[in-house]
Amino acid sequence: GRAVLSPAMAALGAYRCIECNREAPELYRDYQRGVLRISICKSCQKPVDKYIEYDPVIILINAVLCKTQAYRHILFNTKINIHGKLCIFCLLCEAYLRWLQLQDSSQNIDPDDLIRYAKEWDFYRMFGIASLEQTSFLLGIFITLWWMRPEMLKTKSDFILLLKALLLSSYGKLLLIPAVIWEHDYTPLCLAFIKVFVLISNSQAIRVTLNLNRMLPWLAIIFGLILENGVVCLFQKMGWDV
Repeated sequence: GRAVLSPAMAALGAYRCIECNREAPELYRDYQRGVLRISICKSCQKPVDKYIEYDPVIILINAVLCKTQAYRHILFNTKINIHGKLCIFCLLCEAYLRWLQLQDSSQNIDPDDLIRYAKEWDFYRMFGIASLEQTSFLLGIFITLWWMRPEMLKTKSDFILLLKALLLSSYGKLLLIPAVIWEHDYTPLCLAFIKVFVLISNSQAIRVTLNLNRMLPWLAIIFGLILENGVVCLFQKMGWDV
């Protein structure tokens, strides 16, 4: 097979079987001279992680389809560390979309420097609002999960792992920019579909990270949306365009 991971990743560690979610000491065994053998899970007797031989494009397609095995591979068995950068980029996309809509509603085409300066600060303001809404959404999820299943979030590492999973699963927000660039009559519908897809991905990330059923992640997401919309209403009462 074709190995995707480096030999260092075959060392003992907290890997997970993508089929049954049990811990595994290794993903594969290297017999030298390019001979690799994928480890078999002692619990379910299936390959611990078949995706280590898959092309990244195939893994991405499976993640887009919200397959549990693909999420476990990405969250537990790879060393992806782009959640922070991905979060910032997604917030920039969302801020740009809101800023663009704000400019469309304003018919002022005065090229004066003061006008351009004000428009630039409008973008920063939209970025700040999007950041606060995202924070409120995540906070609502953590509060719900901690209240209903406190044993799931006992340590700081549990919180960090769930936060990384939620940030990574928000990658669908990157589709906001193409939806705006290729603007047409169905753009509002496309934005609604993107929002739903991101929420489904968030739900799957919670399920995989905490090994829960389908109901509790959706309850957490609903509470997160309520808290997020509360922040939006607060900004609107302050007279801000969001």
